Amino acid sequence: MAHTENKPLSNHDRPFELGLYTFVDNGTHPITGQKQDPVTTISNLMETIELADQTGLDAFAIGEHHREEFLISSPAVILGAAAAITKNIRLSTAVTVLSSDDPVRVFQSFATVDLLSNGRAEIMAGRGSFIESFPLFGYDLNDYGELFEEKLKLLDQLRKTKNITWSGKFRAPLNGLDIYPQPVQERIPLWVAVGGTPESVTRAASMGLPVALAIIGGMSERFAPFFDLYRQASKEFGFDPTRIPLSVNSHGFISDKAQDAVNEHYPIATAMMNKIGRERGWAPSSQAQLEKQRQLPGSDFVGTPDEIIEKILYQHEIFKHQRFLLSMGSNAIGHKKMMHAIELFGTKVAPVVRNEIRNRNGIPT
Repeated sequence: MAHTENKPLSNHDRPFELGLYTFVDNGTHPITGQKQDPVTTISNLMETIELADQTGLDAFAIGEHHREEFLISSPAVILGAAAAITKNIRLSTAVTVLSSDDPVRVFQSFATVDLLSNGRAEIMAGRGSFIESFPLFGYDLNDYGELFEEKLKLLDQLRKTKNITWSGKFRAPLNGLDIYPQPVQERIPLWVAVGGTPESVTRAASMGLPVALAIIGGMSERFAPFFDLYRQASKEFGFDPTRIPLSVNSHGFISDKAQDAVNEHYPIATAMMNKIGRERGWAPSSQAQLEKQRQLPGSDFVGTPDEIIEKILYQHEIFKHQRFLLSMGSNAIGHKKMMHAIELFGTKVAPVVRNEIRNRNGIPT
């Protein structure tokens, strides 16, 4: 059962959480072009969620996309299916593209997932790094920021009361209406995913909502000011930052041998990064450039369990965060290798990290 928000744990006492997130790409190999049967991809996904639960990981998050490369446009459907085959793991999005969705339907969907999972649902809301959902659902990109802010406030209010009265710019008003179903949890946890802009961090802080910061390139230390900004801003808005968890979300891959992890992750990551880069006008990256990010100060978690442990603890010294979520690359990586990587993460990495952070906090193991 989740911690209810009316009696939140202090971050000092909160167990450090580790989990996985995935965007569920369709498995097409970006170098060879070899395609994967989508039914197989979804079946493999369900096996990875089940294994993550069995190995004791704390959270599994599913992305939402509306373009050819990805299979999941409705994460709540997958999370509902996952609820039936898991027992303990928390089930989240990464992210719900809230700007182009209806907060009432989002709440209802995740209240249903909460009922299916007996209180394990979460929502990670974001504006989304791709924009296909805006024309698809009839929204104007000129309203990109306003849409998210208004809908985030409505979703937050929906978590706090069954009967709601609300009005805004982009949606029909709600006049004393009851919202059903209601979840098991007193409030479904709502995280705000941010990509490293001060405005996004401050918005979340102004509402007292926890932040999941995506660190997917560059050196870790350059993101420390965002955590500092969040804690200072939340305090200024009247919230207690010592009771609001913060998360780091990053990319990587784990293998028994470091070079095997490098060989699996970086050729695919380089090809995918450059494909997105061509769409957005970025300069091309070489594999050698990206591999620098697996050094201790860098953003990538690619290597052996010991290397991953070292880097999580290194970042924890900098950020003092309470959760770490790892995306382990493309479905073009062989399913058996992906399953083994998850097993290593859950059985080799997570227990050591949890124990070490408990020791740092002076909590008996």
